[in-house]
Amino acid sequence: MPHGGPSARDDWGFDWLSQFYAQRGFAVLQPNYRGSTGYGDEWYQENGFKSWKTSIGDICDAGRWMVAQGMADPSKLAIVGWSYGGYAALQVNVLDPDLFKAVVAVAPVTDLALLKATSAAFTNSALVKDFIGSGAHIEEGSPAQNVAKFKAPVLMFHGDIDLNVDIAQARKMDKALRGAKKSSELIVYPKLEHSLVDGEVRADLLRKSDAFLRTTLKLPAATTP
Repeated sequence: MPHGGPSARDDWGFDWLSQFYAQRGFAVLQPNYRGSTGYGDEWYQENGFKSWKTSIGDICDAGRWMVAQGMADPSKLAIVGWSYGGYAALQVNVLDPDLFKAVVAVAPVTDLALLKATSAAFTNSALVKDFIGSGAHIEEGSPAQNVAKFKAPVLMFHGDIDLNVDIAQARKMDKALRGAKKSSELIVYPKLEHSLVDGEVRADLLRKSDAFLRTTLKLPAATTP
């Protein structure tokens, strides 16, 4: 479960997402991959988009470590993320398509060029464009531009008035995956923004993502509601 940002980090404290999946019987790992803040410039790299190969590589290594430690069955390894975490949950399939067997992405960035373009409507447009940068990583680091590599089924969630990550990102990903004959489902929540601050909606997201993971990974149904 890679964190959002990418200029952020996970620390000790209650996390309703990780707590839910742990209660459901999943082993949950929240890696502070390179590109996370709080560990100095060398760890931060250029940031999780410009240095995506490093950040995403660390997340893939975290999955491999769980398998090596006996915490995870390699045939039942899944990835769940929100915002940049959703981007990471998708982009790992570009770097290592065989590693994760199920993908849940909430409000994900999927196309870096689109992210730069949609920032034009906001006062921080210049900052966003500088943060994302230009070069080969714009295409290589965009999961929506590399759907041919995907093997794992994908489930996405997005609010349709998200100002942090426009819903066009998830819609583009869903369309690209479906066009490539890949397994994809996008669930849209009307009149909700990036954090999906609605108890019923969050409960729906948890139930549907849990059911998706259990079906895809061939796990027994949950015994609690």
